[in-house]
Amino acid sequence: MTGPTITDPAPGAGRGRWIEHWDPEDADFWERTGRRTARRNLLFSVLSEHIGFSIWTLWSVMVLFMGPEYGIDPAGKFFLIGTATFVGALVRIPYTFAVARFGGRNWTVVSALLLLLPTGAAYAVMEPGTSYSTFMAVAALTGLGGGNFASSMTNINSFFPLREKGWALGLNAGGGNIGVPVVQLVGLLVIGTAGATHPRIVLGVYLPLIVAAAVCAALFMDNLAPVKNDTGAAKEAVRDRHTWIMAVLYIGTFGSFIGYSFAFGLVLQTQFGRTPLEAASLTFAGPLLGSLIRPVGGRLADRHGGARITLWNFGGMAAATVVVIFASVTGSLPVFLVGFAALFLLSGLGNGSTYKMIPGIFQTKALARGMTGEDAARYGRRLSGASMGLIGAVGALGGLGVNLAFRQSFQQESGTGTAAFVAFLGFYAVCSALTWAVYLRKQAARPATEAETGAGADVSRRLDYAEV
Repeated sequence: MTGPTITDPAPGAGRGRWIEHWDPEDADFWERTGRRTARRNLLFSVLSEHIGFSIWTLWSVMVLFMGPEYGIDPAGKFFLIGTATFVGALVRIPYTFAVARFGGRNWTVVSALLLLLPTGAAYAVMEPGTSYSTFMAVAALTGLGGGNFASSMTNINSFFPLREKGWALGLNAGGGNIGVPVVQLVGLLVIGTAGATHPRIVLGVYLPLIVAAAVCAALFMDNLAPVKNDTGAAKEAVRDRHTWIMAVLYIGTFGSFIGYSFAFGLVLQTQFGRTPLEAASLTFAGPLLGSLIRPVGGRLADRHGGARITLWNFGGMAAATVVVIFASVTGSLPVFLVGFAALFLLSGLGNGSTYKMIPGIFQTKALARGMTGEDAARYGRRLSGASMGLIGAVGALGGLGVNLAFRQSFQQESGTGTAAFVAFLGFYAVCSALTWAVYLRKQAARPATEAETGAGADVSRRLDYAEV
């Protein structure tokens, strides 16, 4: 068997480097040429996604620069960052399908360059006197950075064998997620040195980095010719209940991570009276912890099963939320920071474990239908790739929910985030129950019928998903 060959693309596929043969489940192929190629693409995928996350969460930093002279109250600021979250969630769906349409390398170049639009626009308008509607429009543009995650994860999912997907997807996502604390650290450095009246310095830092990410993708990444958009797989994924169940679980993990990342600094300013510098000095720590631990969640899921890790994780998030509620009621900033740090850690861990579950679920269904070897692997890749964009989009909408919940909570008479945290606690309880009921509760063993094992059948009632 020959290794991957780089050829000119097929007519109409665009120009660039294309790998015509790719079979990561073949151990010999993987050891000889696959691993090296996959890891190279992973490295530069992480770079582009990292910059994308930084731009997507740009307004979590920009609002710290927006003092009284901007004339925007806390509710208006929460709505700004919520707008960026919402658009970032929506564009994840088309970004997912863009990988197969244009090639993973080609789309990484394009999606990186698109980040110049929101960054340049923010550079132009970031000053007192700009209308709120203009800020809203620019915040919406930063949502383009949220789409980079979906295309990057779909692309990397195709490069790695099932046995390494948890680690690879966790590393890819974790490296991207670190873009959140990094942009917040840049904001801290600017506020601490130049002061809170120079937001354009942050934007000026990122403009050349965006260009560098696009150039690196063009020089060092590859397109996979076998990866094609499969409308049948997309329709099947939409009809499959596991797509929507995993979307709910991903709201609980990633929705929490991105929502808290956007809102943390603003909560510190609004509820605990921190100055922009004080808030910025604390804001980056939580997203950094959550980002660094995400690959660990993927690795633990590879070893012990994603469903088990996810269940324990939601239990831990519920406990951490109780701590945060106590701190919010008593006004204790140290306890609040401890509870919030735990929430960030656990949301990052859960991000890794839930994303590991997705390919495992569809691989399990393929094996139950009598598929073996490459047929089962191909089915798992088709369905997991098709579902990831939708799951990622719905999960990101959880970030919007977090910010809207905070906005509503701070508008109440108490003027605190307590009501929002109580709502989050209830949702984590729902996620825990759902994970146990669908993926860990023991099913009564019985022979499979022909209808259950046929194509399109729902075999979930008799499958053991504990190892996914």
